[in-house]
Amino acid sequence: MELLTLLKQAVQIQASDIFIIAGRPAAFGINYNIENYDENVLNPNNTKALIEGIYGLTNGRKSTILEERWNDDFSFTVKGISRFRVSAYIQRGSYAAVIRVISFEMPDPNIFGIPDSILKLTEQKKGLVIVTGSAGSGKSTTLACMIDKINREQKKHIITLEDPLEYLHSHKKSIVSQREIGSDASDYLSALKSALRQRPDVILLGEMRDIETISIALTAAETGHMIFSTLHTVGAANTIDRILDVFTSGQRQQIAVQLSLILEAVVSQQLLPTVDGKMVLATEIMKMSPAVRNLIRENKIHQLDNVIQSSQDKDMISMDSSIWKLYQEGKISAETAVEFSANQEMMRKKI
Repeated sequence: MELLTLLKQAVQIQASDIFIIAGRPAAFGINYNIENYDENVLNPNNTKALIEGIYGLTNGRKSTILEERWNDDFSFTVKGISRFRVSAYIQRGSYAAVIRVISFEMPDPNIFGIPDSILKLTEQKKGLVIVTGSAGSGKSTTLACMIDKINREQKKHIITLEDPLEYLHSHKKSIVSQREIGSDASDYLSALKSALRQRPDVILLGEMRDIETISIALTAAETGHMIFSTLHTVGAANTIDRILDVFTSGQRQQIAVQLSLILEAVVSQQLLPTVDGKMVLATEIMKMSPAVRNLIRENKIHQLDNVIQSSQDKDMISMDSSIWKLYQEGKISAETAVEFSANQEMMRKKI
């Protein structure tokens, strides 16, 4: 199998992912479906050759990393084709990889369906904005659009810390420093500590992974920086709980107070299949009102969903309200609306 042909085909058919796994043909992820590239079943020698070929397209990255760690995340660019993000791993003793296709161009928020209320969050001067969702829900795309908007409209120093780098930002009105964990920095923690000495206005932290990284991110937001980051959660309440649960019971109240002061918004995303076989974005947006800040400070996280649902702020919307709107517009089926809603019984009744 010719590697470049496989990559070109993925771009031409607008696949989101490429699967290279022994025991089956190479395949493309297209919306929620997986389609085979051809009928040729890959064996371990095939997958090793393909994945070593991918390493050969990088800037000197060695496949020995995969042998030593059993998994490896990185990105690479093929001129004239596209940019790709790779998650390589070992399964059943053989090389395997899932490759995300990333456009050279900055994503268009209108095409992706990102609401203006999310893009308006880039007007914040300091604080913390968290974009959440499961893997493949478009968190990186949303953050890329937000960073690009700042880059085009404001004179800032933006530092991105990513694992791996996805969208490449050119300098516009802002200066953009992009650091890839594993290539430009050893880990998120040291990169974030270092970033605070590099006169940043805006920091994109790819993921708040552990207690140390979360602690520094909160402190950075508290000391006048604008922090954008992600968590693999769905829903604002789950996101706040996830952050608080990282800390000991003795620390929770202090962190809850700190979070209530510096958090500006939590954006939760899901990509839903449409009736015409495409994908559409559903979003929940929790902005920080006095009521929300009080609930977080008092550790009444379970009440957040009710506040979001009943808010009169047009920029605040619950996930189920977003899904209901998509159903009313005829973009998704009733079955999809129920499947992806938080309160499935209520959604059934409304339909």
